Amino acid sequence: MTDHGPQPVERQLPTEESRDLLALVRDLVQREIEPAAAEEEEAGRFPREVFRLLSASGLLALPYAEEFGGGDQPYEVYLQVLEELAAARLTVGLGVSVHTLACHALAGFGSKEQQAEHLPGMLGGGLLGAYCLSEPSSGSDAASLRTRATRDGGTWTLEGTKAWITHGGVADFYTVLARTGGEGAHGITAFLVPGDAPGLSAAPPERKMGMKGSPTAQLHFDGVQVPDARRIGEEGQGFTIALSALDSGRLGIAACAIGVAQAALDEALAFTAGRRQFGRPIADFQGLRFMLADMATQIEAGRALYLAAARLRDAGLPFSRQAAMAKLFCTDAAMRVTVDAVQLLGGYGYTADFPAERYMREAKVLQIVEGTNQIQRMVIARHLAGPESR
Repeated sequence: MTDHGPQPVERQLPTEESRDLLALVRDLVQREIEPAAAEEEEAGRFPREVFRLLSASGLLALPYAEEFGGGDQPYEVYLQVLEELAAARLTVGLGVSVHTLACHALAGFGSKEQQAEHLPGMLGGGLLGAYCLSEPSSGSDAASLRTRATRDGGTWTLEGTKAWITHGGVADFYTVLARTGGEGAHGITAFLVPGDAPGLSAAPPERKMGMKGSPTAQLHFDGVQVPDARRIGEEGQGFTIALSALDSGRLGIAACAIGVAQAALDEALAFTAGRRQFGRPIADFQGLRFMLADMATQIEAGRALYLAAARLRDAGLPFSRQAAMAKLFCTDAAMRVTVDAVQLLGGYGYTADFPAERYMREAKVLQIVEGTNQIQRMVIARHLAGPESR
């Protein structure tokens, strides 16, 4: 008869500092995030105070330079922090990933003056960011975006609509990709737009099947004026900036997916160890034990895949193919693991009294955001076999 249940994740961390950081995160999760996660998700409450706490704790700035208030942590460490946050509440883990994505353009392509002016507040000043690439008519085909920025002297005027914006309507700043030239990828430029800019408004949040606490909304730019000092990079460089950010962002989604999958496995382990049928715990039955073994193996494989990609990034080596692979594998694994967790809980798994059904609903969106998994397969295939014939 078994008495085993969930065990803490065994992590390979590069330094004593990073081990202390993960301990801090776990303590914060247990005190500030886990206790209210289910109730707040059900009510659709956005945890803004949690994000302020994360900012004050340095957890919104981990992979960025210490010079501007960042944590100067390698992606290998940052992603494992994301995993812990997502396991507690995906709204928080994914929100940190999106904020990090929103800071990427300025941190990687902004001028020293721009970085000195804006990054301290973005990284540790309690601000929250959002990333604006997708539009109602351009999702996977991001290079066909229509939001336009027109220059008049030292000012740009933005007109158009962005769609599926995480933190839409609640963010303090938006990294916005807009068309400043002709059609295609070379006519796009990046801008840093304040959340309270006149002419900027958000539609009511989308009614989603999961992540109800995380607002996802369209943003309308109706004559929003942005000084040229808030243009990031060169004119026409925006699509390159966007792709660079997405490679890193996909690793964030992969880590979040493994966090959700780990939470689902832990729930299934606890339930099957405690649920008794035919005089013994159901975790003693071979069919269920095999399911648990498969779930754990997929999680370990996904974690190893995203960490391998992160280590390439940390070493300054190309990692685009590996990031696409990690996003594809980890999010597909999360979907399988969460479905199996619901099955293992039986009828209880189908009720909102247990978190397994929430994990299943949340896992689905991870196969869609930051490039659908069909797009990831296209990216991987291009690396393997070259561009498609035209």
